[in-house]
Amino acid sequence: MRWKQFFTPVQSMDGLETRKFLEQLSGDDYNLIDVRQPGEYKDGHLPGAKLIPLGDLADRARELDPDKPTVVY
Repeated sequence: MRWKQFFTPVQSMDGLETRKFLEQLSGDDYNLIDVRQPGEYKDGHLPGAKLIPLGDLADRARELDPDKPTVVY
């Protein structure tokens, strides 16, 4: 499956580590993916986050730029 190229084992980051990571990059330099449900996303999400519910992630992975780091929450 082609989508597997997007997922490599990574170490988890806590909120502070993630904030520092994102502050070091421009919003165009990473994929920020919210995997919650549409209602949860509508209630509030991080600026620049793209909604891809977890159940859809494998089918929609081609929407992600494989050359950029991906942050999923």
